[in-house]
Amino acid sequence: MPRPALLLATVLLALGISRTGTHVHASVTVYSQAPFKGSTSTAPVTSASAVPNAYNDPNQLTAPALPSSLPATSFNLQLAANNGSVAGLSIPIPGSFYGFSVEMSVSNQILGKNASLLQVPFLNLMSLLKARGGGVHIRVGGNTQETATMVASLPNGTILEKAAVNTQDTTQTPALLVSPELIYMMANISALISGVKWYLGVPMNDTSNLRLEIAEYGEAILGDNLLGLQVGNEPDLYGAHRFGGRPTTYSPQDYFTEFGQEMTGINADANIPVKKNIVGPSVTGGTWTPDQVFATGYLSAYASNLGFISVENYPDDNCQAIFGGDSAAKDPQTEFPKYLTHGAGAGIVAGFLSASAQARALGLPMLMFETNTASCGGFPGLSDSFGAALWGLDYGLTMAAANFSGALLHVSGASVYYNPFTPPPTNQSSYHSWTVAPIFYSTLIVAEALGPTNTAQVVDLQANYASNYTPAYAIYENGAPARVALFNYMTDPSGANAYTASIQVSGMALSSVQVKYLASPSVAEKYNITWAGQDFGGAFESDGRLQGNLSVSTIQCTNNVCPVRVPAPGFVLVFLTDASFSEVNPAESAVPTFSTTTSKAGKATLSVNPSVLATSNGHGGPGGKLKLGSTSLEKNAACGRGAGRGGVSVLVAAAVGVGAAVVGRRI
Repeated sequence: MPRPALLLATVLLALGISRTGTHVHASVTVYSQAPFKGSTSTAPVTSASAVPNAYNDPNQLTAPALPSSLPATSFNLQLAANNGSVAGLSIPIPGSFYGFSVEMSVSNQILGKNASLLQVPFLNLMSLLKARGGGVHIRVGGNTQETATMVASLPNGTILEKAAVNTQDTTQTPALLVSPELIYMMANISALISGVKWYLGVPMNDTSNLRLEIAEYGEAILGDNLLGLQVGNEPDLYGAHRFGGRPTTYSPQDYFTEFGQEMTGINADANIPVKKNIVGPSVTGGTWTPDQVFATGYLSAYASNLGFISVENYPDDNCQAIFGGDSAAKDPQTEFPKYLTHGAGAGIVAGFLSASAQARALGLPMLMFETNTASCGGFPGLSDSFGAALWGLDYGLTMAAANFSGALLHVSGASVYYNPFTPPPTNQSSYHSWTVAPIFYSTLIVAEALGPTNTAQVVDLQANYASNYTPAYAIYENGAPARVALFNYMTDPSGANAYTASIQVSGMALSSVQVKYLASPSVAEKYNITWAGQDFGGAFESDGRLQGNLSVSTIQCTNNVCPVRVPAPGFVLVFLTDASFSEVNPAESAVPTFSTTTSKAGKATLSVNPSVLATSNGHGGPGGKLKLGSTSLEKNAACGRGAGRGGVSVLVAAAVGVGAAVVGRRI
């Protein structure tokens, strides 16, 4: 039986919608970037007022030297007219392929303060992705899910409370108290942006005393917007970290047994009605391979529960710099060239091809459930570079070509260099906006490359004699060639190592193609990066919306051959048809946006395009009305799952006039 659709959740502020002079009020709020009663400030902030952290560290690496054996600067790409004869073509891949893994302990920084105060830049970023790929999948979990405990409430409406850090644990994971407010916050985000769906982490540090309340609240509050529940986060590292007091000899068989104890509890819990949505085994491949877990009988024993097959992997780590120890320190400059080849992503995926094949045979989605450039915070100057954006793009398309159905880039605290986006510290939020990192462009462009139809199939073209520096992919949609992705990892200001790919499709008349460039002068660049002429600004400069004017180039073809030049460095997405372009490049006015302003009286507001309110935000419910959620569980047992509490006014979803609807925060 399908679960009830999520309906718009509760909020504490009034929404005024203006239509020909009349006002209708409903409750909706978003996280203002200014503090309570704070007014907008334009006073300059001296460099001494804030110590540079990962989100605003200006230091850059140096672009690696050109390879000793240079690839050809021109080559042909001949595409088949349909997908029937293409060797190595993937299964259909959703446009929501790239999502995010938000560390549970920082979800109150990334998503919002609570269910009533949501982060506007986060909403805008998710809206961009939804408009291109049709949805966004987000996991809330990570190391901190394992020590999390759901409690009925926390003081002052907070959603998280951390206990002392366990210094004997390599990941230094704090115990975490979580209130249902976290789940309501997630529900409110989904209500505002349809297509945002969630994975939740369930603790597994004590299988003798199961704590399934997170799953229970998740099912009840999120409804169909809950994709799955992860049970066990990197269990192959439990022994090495002595996690949950487990011995260093902890084995795949031990995990099999403990996973079974969790499944027994879930299957017996009437408050977890959906049983077949479990994400596992989520091993890293470093200590155990997925095949070693599967050899225990895992896939058959838990077939009635497993909804997804998952792995987690970082290609490197910077743990010595964070935690010290006996291992050798790693120099980011030395590590940098390792990320700037096609083999970088392919090398990661190679270790999971068997698992991907088994997932496909079972009809289950294969997920890279947590990944990024390097664990333990990433590398300064590398993880936040244009090179990381190229790596993320190539890695993502490599996974898609290998039949992964999704991958989640990890997001953590402000000291982390690999974050796709980072809010400013709370004490700077009245005058600083967010920092959007280069790797976020990877997620945006992969969404455009795959599109919203869920029919995209990806193939690695082994271009330019399988050059490691100039990879290329074709994307077929509804069985026909739709887009081509072209990479150039080399940095050469002279232009001598730019290349031209001549694209031709058998039996297709091509008079011209449209192209978009991801451009930067160097792979080491941090901020001077544009996607089709637009960007997110520098450190502290983003509200989550693209800035600048869109610039799309049209390339004329001769005899159905289209020459596309790719700069060094650079990435080009080629649109072979008008439809393949228009479906992932909506008009700016068609993309829901959220904005904050602060008046001198200190009242923060959110502006929402009324046409957006008229056509989105969770229409439905009995009689076409919207039910509203709450920040506490519904006590009336007659209420359906995924629905919220009454007692607040309804968001009017009728057509509205010109102008912005303003959401104000009551203070």
